[in-house]
Amino acid sequence: MIGLILRRLIQLPLILLVIYTITFMLAWALPGEAVINDENRQPPQEVLDAMKKQYNLDDPAAFYTNYLYRVSGVRWAVESVRSATGDEDADPGPYVFDLGPSFKYEDWTVNQIVGSSLPISVSLGLSAILLALGIGMTAGVLGALKPNSALDIGTLIIALIGISLPSFVIGTGLLIIFPVWLGWGTVGSWGHMTDVILPALTLSLPFAAYIARLTRMGMIEQLDADYIRTARAKGCSERKVITKHALRNAFLPVLSYLGPALAFAMTGSFVVEMVFNIPGLGQHFVAGVQNKDLFMIMGVTLIFAAMLIVMNLVVDVLYRVVDPRIS
Repeated sequence: MIGLILRRLIQLPLILLVIYTITFMLAWALPGEAVINDENRQPPQEVLDAMKKQYNLDDPAAFYTNYLYRVSGVRWAVESVRSATGDEDADPGPYVFDLGPSFKYEDWTVNQIVGSSLPISVSLGLSAILLALGIGMTAGVLGALKPNSALDIGTLIIALIGISLPSFVIGTGLLIIFPVWLGWGTVGSWGHMTDVILPALTLSLPFAAYIARLTRMGMIEQLDADYIRTARAKGCSERKVITKHALRNAFLPVLSYLGPALAFAMTGSFVVEMVFNIPGLGQHFVAGVQNKDLFMIMGVTLIFAAMLIVMNLVVDVLYRVVDPRIS
């Protein structure tokens, strides 16, 4: 297991470098000017030229290498060594991984924006995954206990709807039904515990649908296994057979799915955040793409990619903890 962790940690910077390069090429190709605001009010030409020179916006190769030097932490390490040796001109800065300034939000750095908005996206994603686990595993187990029954077919239909409907359709429907028609909750508010219910439910439904299908297939396979028949022959109660024996092994496919699902739920809730007006990182990323805020696009993408890689590593480790037979 230690070898697995070390290999993944060695691969992490290489994978992020590839993602960094691809993201840079796509972001640089976006139309528009990063230093022109939403109202298209262009600063004087001399100011525009100075800003482009300062941020290397007129030289893609210089931007690529300079930003990589800062975001990788190499600049912070070099400047820290210089500062430790008594160099008064050294300035490591407040951040190890400097994500740069934001063109969209003046006087804000990408690090500050991420620090204030990422916890909101993470809390929304975690709430969605917990809901998805509760809904999906319950539906999957109920469907597996009575295959091809009305209950099983009903859960499969609901799962298919959850997978097929886009999040903005589900979210808009929930907003119309609960806050507008029934008067439960408010539209566009954030700050109370109840405000997370509808967006978390919207975000959870596609994940719950996949978890229900995985749980159902796994449970059907496990309930037909020889060790289940042995456990029943020994007099184990049906509840113990299902929860302690069958469900534990049927959970392995769900566990492997939770890695990317958890990372995507915490970082890929762009549409849900826009629909419910949640001040998470998704809104800032969408605004960054619309305004060609290169530092915002690059920084947020790298954070999302790192989270996805780390989540997959955590799931692989947990996979071996749950089932020691896996090497």
